This record gives sequence, C-alpha cells and structure tokens, in this order.
Amino acid sequence: MPIVEDLKEYAERATGLRRPGKRAVANFVRQRNPHGVRFRDDGLVPNHPRWPLILYRGAVHFDERLDPAAVFEDLFEANGWGDTWRNGIYDYVHYHSRIHEALGIARGKARVRFGGKTGRTFALKAGDVAVLPAGTGHRSLSASADFLVVGAYPPTGTYDVCTSIEDRARALGNIPRVLPRKDPVYGKEGPLSKLWRRPK
Repeated sequence: MPIVEDLKEYAERATGLRRPGKRAVANFVRQRNPHGVRFRDDGLVPNHPRWPLILYRGAVHFDERLDPAAVFEDLFEANGWGDTWRNGIYDYVHYHSRIHEALGIARGKARVRFGGKTGRTFALKAGDVAVLPAGTGHRSLSASADFLVVGAYPPTGTYDVCTSIEDRARALGNIPRVLPRKDPVYGKEGPLSKLWRRPK
C-alpha cells in the first residue's frame, strides 16, 4: 500500500486533482474538544514528562470528490506541520524522542495503544487525529484492511525511532520541550498551546 499511496500523492501534488488546497482545507475541519491523556514513564517508554497525547475525534470530514489523505496533508501543511507520509502504524511499541508527531486517520479504523505497557488503548477511525508529544509510545494492535494514516511533524526536531531499553538513556535527554507554533489541526489559536505549555 505505501508504494500505491506514494504514487497517488505524487500525481495529486503534480496535478492538484483530488486535493482541497491549503486555503480551502479549513472547510473540512470541525470544531472538536481535545481529549488530553498523560502517560507515566513505564521503564521502557518514557512518554513526555509534561505534555499529554491529544485526541481530536471526528475533527476532519471528507468530500467524496477528494482523497482523504490529501485533505490531511494539506491541513497539516497549512498549519506548519510537514514531512508528511501515508502508511499504517507499526505493530510494535515505538516512540520518537526528538520530534512530535501528528497522525490523521484518512481511512478505515484501528485499535491503537498509546503510552506503552501501562498506557491505554483507543479505537481510532477516519477523521480522528492524534497529536503525540515526543516520547509517547504507540503501536497498532489491530486494523481494518483499508486503514490509512497520514503522519506529519513540526518544523523543529529530527525524526528517529526508539524501541529498546538501550535507546532510553539517550531518549531521555532528547525529548524536546520546544512548543510547536501551531496546532496541526486548528492552527495558531488551537488547543495545543494550552495543553502543551512551555516549562517555567
């Protein structure tokens, strides 16, 4: 599926077909209250020491004329979150120690565990968005055959994947405390700036 989606993305970006564009994409956003969940360090997965996972349920709706993955790409990019990709979620516990991540569910549904072994499992479906502060463990437990995620990252930070106890010491020093300038869904005035506060 990633190769097919990569080809679709390339064609859509080249032609503009099936994409809303960064100006019009706001028309597909619904105002939703954020659901913030903090997770403790479980000994393997550090999670973020201050900031919660943010879930927006049904934050994006889709027009059948548009590719839902393209809607998420344009939305995230309009809010300064880039390096987008289309794929699923790994089925093993992992986290990113040097960058935050937004996950937009473009198609299908899945059960995803956040926070590592002492975390929580959430059912995610098309239109949902999860915003993970650096250090947040995540893995897919099960997913529908058509499950598709669009991932994106803020402009500050460097992508990495941590999975083992050997990664832990380095990760604890890496987890950034830099606040992204914009919420990936709701922009500069979005809930992220209230839920993720700078250290004093």
